[in-house]
Amino acid sequence: MSSSNIPVSDDQFPSTTITFDAYNGMKIVADVWGNPDDRPILFAHGGGQTRHAWRGSAKTIAQKGWYSIAIDMRGHGDSDWDKNGDYQMGSFAKDIIKISKQLKKKPVLVGASLGGLSGILAESDSNESIFSALILVDITPKMDQKGVTKIVSFMNDKLEEGFGSIEEAADAIARYNPTRARPKNNDGLAKNLRLHDDGRYRWHWDPKFMMGNKRPRSDNYADRIIGATESLTLPTLLVRGQMSDLVTEEHAQDFLRMVPHAKYTNVKDAGHMIAGDKNDVFTAAVIDFLEA
Repeated sequence: MSSSNIPVSDDQFPSTTITFDAYNGMKIVADVWGNPDDRPILFAHGGGQTRHAWRGSAKTIAQKGWYSIAIDMRGHGDSDWDKNGDYQMGSFAKDIIKISKQLKKKPVLVGASLGGLSGILAESDSNESIFSALILVDITPKMDQKGVTKIVSFMNDKLEEGFGSIEEAADAIARYNPTRARPKNNDGLAKNLRLHDDGRYRWHWDPKFMMGNKRPRSDNYADRIIGATESLTLPTLLVRGQMSDLVTEEHAQDFLRMVPHAKYTNVKDAGHMIAGDKNDVFTAAVIDFLEA
């Protein structure tokens, strides 16, 4: 990796926090880097994550002349929690459509897991193409159900009880993904937790996202997502984690048959959370695609 791709510190290239209006009056919080007049690239995280998952990639790509925008999806991070618990896949897609239309130019969408599926639906549901390109991060219309169950089980564990400390939450993550190197400090993890009045730390997202009757069940949208995927005509990149427990190589090849013009990158020694597991490799792959 060349030195120009090494992320700079926050002090050298600080972000600005802004707010977007989204579907049904929701307020969506975002961190942005770069010049708003530059080409925009919109980062949408996976379920249970926050905008901070993209910090390293977003800063580095902004250095390349892009306007990087990392959002907290509805019900996550500092964005609004829907009072009716509306976390259906279609509602996330409508948020992305509305946010994209507030930008000066069509953005490239980088969507991980939930963010990627929402992006596919958004591109299909809009009256006209709203993205200039689409980058899907370890997500395809078809997924390994054992992997889905594993992720759902992890997210539901300690959902209401919470954790006694940030270190306890870090231990839970290490048990879920023992192959991932443990970070030297827990500063990044702290951004995904909230300290409640009872002294317990809980995830920085609405419990109704997992427990409500309007949670984002992809099986309710399976046919729509497949149809929307098959209709993609814009430049598309699929980035898969080679050790992913959600997207197998077979699923990736099936996606490439559905979208024959798509590019494909398989990141060695990375799991479902590619941007966290191999951030430098992931960012370089995105930059190569953008520059091509």
